[in-house]
Amino acid sequence: MLYITEHDAQLSRELKKVLKKTAKAAAKKEGVRANVSLLVTDDNEIRRLNDKYRGINHSTDVLSFPSGDVGYYGDVVISLEKAAAQAKEYGHSMERETAFLMAHAMLHLFGYTHAQDGHEKEMRERQREIMKELGYEIK
Repeated sequence: MLYITEHDAQLSRELKKVLKKTAKAAAKKEGVRANVSLLVTDDNEIRRLNDKYRGINHSTDVLSFPSGDVGYYGDVVISLEKAAAQAKEYGHSMERETAFLMAHAMLHLFGYTHAQDGHEKEMRERQREIMKELGYEIK
């Protein structure tokens, strides 16, 4: 189950569907039933959160905060501003970009990291599989 909150950002009905479908696909791929909270916000708020929790004083596209609890996997924050800019930069739809960010965040909640040797490759492959299931290709 995905619980969505909006702060200084508004999601279209279509983007909400995409985000929920992505969260569900990621959980299914991992074989779990995951409850996740999603905050969709702007660059200013994600910058504030990135600074507060990671000590990095700049905006980012997505943050993941694993709970370490089975069932409730954690919180995700997506900057809608950053997602729109990246969709334009990479030449694909907003739906595809938000799905990509959500799939990435979900994998972090499930314990995948960039830091462990070989883990990033496995994470990228999982993300590619999720996106393909959703009808989006990743090169």
